[in-house]
Amino acid sequence: MRKIRLFLLLAVAVSLTGCAVIRQGDVGVKRTFGKISKRELQPGLVFYNPLVSTILRVPTRTTNIEIRLDLPSKEGLNVKSDISILYHVNERKATEVIGTIGKDYETSMILPVFRAAAADVTAKFMAKDMHSGNRLGIENEIRSKMAEILEPRGFVIEAVLLKTIMLPPGLYRAIEEKLEAEQEAQRMEFVLQREKLEAERKLVEAQGIRDANRVISEGLTPIIIQYKTIEAYRELSKSPNTKIIIGSGSQPIILQP
Repeated sequence: MRKIRLFLLLAVAVSLTGCAVIRQGDVGVKRTFGKISKRELQPGLVFYNPLVSTILRVPTRTTNIEIRLDLPSKEGLNVKSDISILYHVNERKATEVIGTIGKDYETSMILPVFRAAAADVTAKFMAKDMHSGNRLGIENEIRSKMAEILEPRGFVIEAVLLKTIMLPPGLYRAIEEKLEAEQEAQRMEFVLQREKLEAERKLVEAQGIRDANRVISEGLTPIIIQYKTIEAYRELSKSPNTKIIIGSGSQPIILQP
């Protein structure tokens, strides 16, 4: 009989004691009679009374929310986008998050704040700017706006990533035509620059030839010309072929073999 009593007491004690395992990357929040404990439970084995208490697990590791959203642009267009929000719950504020916001904090807090911040930021940019080099600036500005509201509430916004931006088809074509026009303008500028350089080269070459001829003409005195003529006749007279050489001038020369 005594053994039966001990067994019953042990069974009651076990039934009044539960245990939970808090994994690495999570913290536990204990709720007793609907009241949230002020102290977070660290990873490991936790004992509690399942009749009056509940252990809620809150992830403190990085969480990725992927969302598809139409973003407004400055010119009034709706730009479709795929976006990732990287965030985590501040470990020291997990009980505050559960106590003031609840377990469904993504739907009730993070996503509404993101939608409002994204709309405020992208409405200041043209649609083409979201698709080009301003993407990083837009991401950082959205993240900053979210952090202003969410970090005091216990959330750390790590990054906002605009993974895909899908512009309206007509705008895509307009951007392509603009890029083609810019490339053609750059090509024409290159051709004009090349032709200009070629013209300058020819001008320099012509000036060089002119200056060389001027130097030669200035150095050709009548005596030098007569001397060069005589040398030319002398070389020609050495040829074995039959020839008649008649020189004109003040001293004509006739050589006949």
